Amino acid sequence: MEVKLKGRFHRYLNRIGWAYVTPALVFYGLFMVYPVFYSLVMVTQKWRGFNRQFVGLGNFVRMAQDSIFWKALSHNFIFMAIQIPLMIFLALILATWLNTEIRRFRGVFRTIFFLPCVTSLVAYSVLFRILLQTNGLFNNLLKDLHLISEPIGWLTNGFWAKVTIMIALTWRWTGYNMVFFLVGMQNIDNEIYEAAEVDGASRIRQFFSITLPLLTPVILFSAVTSTNGTMQLFDEPNILTWGGGPSNETMTVALYIYNQAFVLNSDLGYAATLSYVMVIIAALLAFVQLRLLGDKEK
Repeated sequence: MEVKLKGRFHRYLNRIGWAYVTPALVFYGLFMVYPVFYSLVMVTQKWRGFNRQFVGLGNFVRMAQDSIFWKALSHNFIFMAIQIPLMIFLALILATWLNTEIRRFRGVFRTIFFLPCVTSLVAYSVLFRILLQTNGLFNNLLKDLHLISEPIGWLTNGFWAKVTIMIALTWRWTGYNMVFFLVGMQNIDNEIYEAAEVDGASRIRQFFSITLPLLTPVILFSAVTSTNGTMQLFDEPNILTWGGGPSNETMTVALYIYNQAFVLNSDLGYAATLSYVMVIIAALLAFVQLRLLGDKEK
């Protein structure tokens, strides 16, 4: 009798548990699982508002002939190839400086360098636009220092607009990666450095022979997450350069997908196709990085 009561009690608890979990599972299925599977159907369709037409692989053919998409994709790769190495390099320098030179106010400097990461995107974008406009503070300062004779079109020239976005990204995310590098450096046993110093290794030799190899997993993490973020770059070109301008010179794939889905054509099928292509590209880039920087013993 006691066994039956325990069995009923456990079944009752299971029902209570499922009663609490079921609403979350329903919402997760409706807003996460279902959209993912339905987007596979959307890839084969052409949308005009709520009107849908089956096109098979037509969206992929359209993508292959879409010059703006390839231009936007090239911008993503430009930002990835230039901005990410620069950001990681600066983050390593700052982390090394804080780890070796700063003792008393390390927490204060760490907070100062990390603050841009938590700064409002709209606020700092507006600030950058004010500072970098034609008659802005930055151009006036460069003219006063006699470094330029004419104002630089930071937001109106295609080349300088890309530079502006890279500066903004580097300013915002360098401190974020610096914190990871600093934590990684602080977890390295000091006895390794002491032994290297006894053997006559300089600080530069210690950095390249000890710090960098032991910091490889953290660098890999930063490289993969930064690459993934760059392939999804949307906010900076949308706000800083007024939607990827001038003349699509700062257009990114994420911004282009948004325009196709909600601004220009409302073609959700084509937007879904581009999204899946970007997922595949991001996965391939992560795989390459893991192969190049991952554990060689595996």
